[in-house]
Amino acid sequence: MNSLIKTLLIFTIVLSSFTACTQQITDNPTHQTVGGPCQGCEALLEYGNRKLNSVDTIPGFDNFGPKLKISGKVYQADGSTPAANVILYFYQTNRDGFYKPAKGAKGWGKTHGQHRTWIKTDKSGSYTLYTFRPAAYPNRREPEHIHLTVKEPQTNPYYLDSYFFASDTLLTESKKRSLSNRGGSGIIELKYDKGLFSAERDIILGLNIPDYPIK
Repeated sequence: MNSLIKTLLIFTIVLSSFTACTQQITDNPTHQTVGGPCQGCEALLEYGNRKLNSVDTIPGFDNFGPKLKISGKVYQADGSTPAANVILYFYQTNRDGFYKPAKGAKGWGKTHGQHRTWIKTDKSGSYTLYTFRPAAYPNRREPEHIHLTVKEPQTNPYYLDSYFFASDTLLTESKKRSLSNRGGSGIIELKYDKGLFSAERDIILGLNIPDYPIK
């Protein structure tokens, strides 16, 4: 009798474990691995419990200039279907060309600095970022830029071409030719109106991204 009870107990434990594993797989579907190596892309996941919106502002917007408004739409790989619920992670230098961390910074905030934020596209695929124009690195070897990492549902985070400014003298023809155009061109044209520069950039998911699944 004791042997039978032990057998039933073991069977119950094994069955419970199998059920739990099955539920975990169902709740957390396997993600597609795309985009190749990406140092720091895991920073995109550091928003924690923060509620993400399709419009957000990088810290420092109120204090620094020139002030920028960057907006656009994110599309599926076909280039026409709006992509909703896509997370965009932005980070940039300050006006001295440094990624200066906030006091008590944790995680990638120590490296990427305090001028960063996260946005989630709305049902039309739209996003809007308010920020200020970053400075070039002090050595002047790279044009001014805003980094961009993206995460679609059921994929790992991967990087896209940074935002570059067409008016930047450091953005040489040689530099333009070296860009991979991941997600489309990141070079933006600024327009000025009432104290604010604005620009648009649309993004096509999967465009020029290694290992992106063909749908």
